[in-house]
Amino acid sequence: MKTALAQKKCTACDGGTPKLEGRALEELHKQLGNGWLVIDGHHLEKEFSFEDFKQALQFTNRIGEIAEGQGHHPDIFLTYGKVGVKIFTHKADGLTESDFILAAKIEEAM
Repeated sequence: MKTALAQKKCTACDGGTPKLEGRALEELHKQLGNGWLVIDGHHLEKEFSFEDFKQALQFTNRIGEIAEGQGHHPDIFLTYGKVGVKIFTHKADGLTESDFILAAKIEEAM
């Protein structure tokens, strides 16, 4: 079953989208859960572990497909058995709801 966040679609940021702060940021972080970290109120990060490089690469490719479909692109770090993901909205220079939506969609791709 998809989470409420994962059912939504990322929306394009026009540069006027305010970054999330305070209670709004905390609430979305609580909804997301699953070990995602909010770093300095600026970006989301999570590291996923796999048995080998092939599985990590396959997951990286699934993230890429999701990101393209949403028009929202995370920073991805791939190494043997690990995939690190960093998400934030560049135009807002911080977190927006779309970042949490993308993270929820990535979580479901595991």
